[in-house]
Amino acid sequence: MATITVPAEVPPVSDDVEQLRKAFEGWGTNEGLIIEILSHRNAEQRKLIRQTYAQIYNEDLLKALDKELTRDFERIVLLWTYDPAERDAFLANEIVKKGAKCNQVIVEIACTRSSHDLLLVRKEYHARYQKSLEEDVACYTTDEIRKLLWPLVASYRYEGEEVNMTLAKSEAKLLHDKIAENCYDYDDFIRILTTRSKAQINATLNQYKNEFGQEINKNLKADPNDEFLKILRATIKSLTNPAKYFEKVLRLAINKQGTDEDALTRVVATRSEFDMKFIKEEYKKRSSVSLNEAIAKDTRGDYEDMLLALAGSDDA
Repeated sequence: MATITVPAEVPPVSDDVEQLRKAFEGWGTNEGLIIEILSHRNAEQRKLIRQTYAQIYNEDLLKALDKELTRDFERIVLLWTYDPAERDAFLANEIVKKGAKCNQVIVEIACTRSSHDLLLVRKEYHARYQKSLEEDVACYTTDEIRKLLWPLVASYRYEGEEVNMTLAKSEAKLLHDKIAENCYDYDDFIRILTTRSKAQINATLNQYKNEFGQEINKNLKADPNDEFLKILRATIKSLTNPAKYFEKVLRLAINKQGTDEDALTRVVATRSEFDMKFIKEEYKKRSSVSLNEAIAKDTRGDYEDMLLALAGSDDA
């Protein structure tokens, strides 16, 4: 469930656009007004605001925001203002350009979006960067990682809830046998995770736990520092229990050693309109404090205000 709140009566889009323009004028930027408007509009409303702003002022709202804002506050406002598919394409390309070992961002996009939404991301990526997401993933990853990530981003899974229990039992045994042989990149292992419906994968992994006594991810920690196994575990968790997956990302982002603002910003900006309520529930169970309390303790100023506005109240 989403955590953003949209007014029962949303002002005309022309009013929102006029107010945003006023927020940019004068001696200083009115950050509070920007938060008040953008954090309380859904994706369709934000898209209409951008279109209307461009029509009236002949300028992309994103460019106007980029000129007026700075640092972490700027990043979360910009990510939030993007259309969801546009935002995911931007995040994926950011990883490609860095050539960084941030493969989990690609995993998140490939595994926690619906098949239709992932298709829109690929289309947006192609339109923005004149090449395919699959091509870039193939170019920046190692051979081992590519073997898993490429079919993940290229997949178009069946979204139905039907499962084949006979298949679940046979594939659970196949996975167990390959893990016992340390064949984690075995073709059938990857095929199951990259092509089966999420319902079918859940049935297979539930059968795995029932038959062999523990969750599959616990059997995939033979080498905690192995990058391929890390990506494999992230793939399984994000496919089967995205709320728990994102809870862990947030928990690692907000810790005593310092805050990972990029991860915190990414999760809040991408999940507040979808399943942030469930993520917050998991966070509270795991950390004994609410996500809002953790955000308030570790962040400051307009950045904190925007994060909390998107995360919604603890009573919601």
